[in-house]
Amino acid sequence: MIALLSLFVGCEKSTYESPEYKVVEKEGSFEIRDYPELTIVSTPMQKRGEDGSFMRLFRFISGRNERSQKISMTTPVLMTGAESGIMSFIVPKDVARQGVPTPSNPEVTISTKPPARYAVYRFSGPSKPIPSQEAAKKLLAWVDAKHLEISASPSPLPLYAYYNPPWTPGFMRRNEVLLRLAPLATKVPAHR
Repeated sequence: MIALLSLFVGCEKSTYESPEYKVVEKEGSFEIRDYPELTIVSTPMQKRGEDGSFMRLFRFISGRNERSQKISMTTPVLMTGAESGIMSFIVPKDVARQGVPTPSNPEVTISTKPPARYAVYRFSGPSKPIPSQEAAKKLLAWVDAKHLEISASPSPLPLYAYYNPPWTPGFMRRNEVLLRLAPLATKVPAHR
């Protein structure tokens, strides 16, 4: 059993680039993190990636762009909603520095997330709507208990981050929900 588990763990070691961040505070599975500016490539998602949103982004990094440039996959895959919203891949730092090629598909867009502070809750299990929404409730309760303020801009909605491929067993998955915290000058109540 231990040999089988270590085989699974060995297969899951990621060689994908992930954004660097600074942990400001940690309390169990909860953290406050500072993220640098991130360049992302995004597409609308009607039904949790089942509408081809993942493949639109994957085709972009596979070379369906103005330069036919292949771009390395990164982690995590970001989603602005647990069921629908926007799905995004983070562009590798070196590609962002050199300039991101224009997508061939008009449904794929490039944007930049400014540096920001986020409250984060890490959880395992399937990347399905109900566990993700439950994780968001836990994060919101923690944010309320800490008297933190959520940013109203660009959106007070949670951002979901999924790090593992779909074949990863649920108990081994790294999932996170993030809430962007308000700068000191512009606060909105976290409680809804």
